[in-house]
Amino acid sequence: MRRYVGLMLVLVGALCWGMGGTVAQKLFQQDAVNINWLVSIRLLIAGAMLLIIQLLLKNRSQILGVWKTKQSAARLLTFGIFGMLAVQYTYMASIKNGNSAVATLLQYLAPVMIILYMVVRGQNRLTRRDLIYVSLALSGCYFLLTNGSLSELSVPASAIIWGILSGAALAFYTLYAVPLLKQYDSLVIVGWAMIIGGMALSVIHPPWRIEGATFQLETYLHLGFVIFFGTMLAFWFYIESLNTLSPKETSLLGSAEPLAAVVTMVIWLREPFGVFQWGGLACILAMIFIMAWQKEDVEAQA
Repeated sequence: MRRYVGLMLVLVGALCWGMGGTVAQKLFQQDAVNINWLVSIRLLIAGAMLLIIQLLLKNRSQILGVWKTKQSAARLLTFGIFGMLAVQYTYMASIKNGNSAVATLLQYLAPVMIILYMVVRGQNRLTRRDLIYVSLALSGCYFLLTNGSLSELSVPASAIIWGILSGAALAFYTLYAVPLLKQYDSLVIVGWAMIIGGMALSVIHPPWRIEGATFQLETYLHLGFVIFFGTMLAFWFYIESLNTLSPKETSLLGSAEPLAAVVTMVIWLREPFGVFQWGGLACILAMIFIMAWQKEDVEAQA
């Protein structure tokens, strides 16, 4: 039963994250919201909300307890900056420079990066099956980014670079959180990581400094969706699922995220998505689903 709960958590979290990316794209395009401001404000508010939930409903001693040992404090600071903030910023930068569908699909190169990391670390050997995964991922990215044309990319190079960095950050985020979750509640880890990431970015762009954005009722509704569903619930559920699923399983079953991003972008934002790009989406999703259904010991590989 706990495993099924973990499956539901990662799927719901992925859906929220994918739709939140499309809503963020609308904030960038329609309301000229600054990326640094959006990332910092969403992290600070969502992180505070998670710690309040922990305070009211769960073991409140953990909120400060995570800072009482140098080891856990150092790991949490690292996770907050190089995990949480890195995932958030690179993903949003890819959306701003391209679109939410491409950003999300590139981010889901993370399972391949995890496999390669395990091979380099000697924790796994490169199998024929892994070569199939990598081939599907590369083929998917080729069609996604070129739309079948060798002469030009369908999205700017900057969006591709940020998207690949987002995938690397997600791989790190997924692997690095596991030891912390064995000691502390996910609410504590995700909540503090968000606040750490938000405070770090606030040094560059304070959240009270709003530049150029036009705020209307619709803007506030979109911002609320991004903070509550696309940030707080998405990251909480994703990390919580690691209590019952392996990092590899969690990263694979997050395949609902690119589906949510593409569907909402095409239907809601009416963004064009070419035939070859749909083929690229199919390749990447095929890779993810094939990996998810393999009858192997994913715990040993994670």
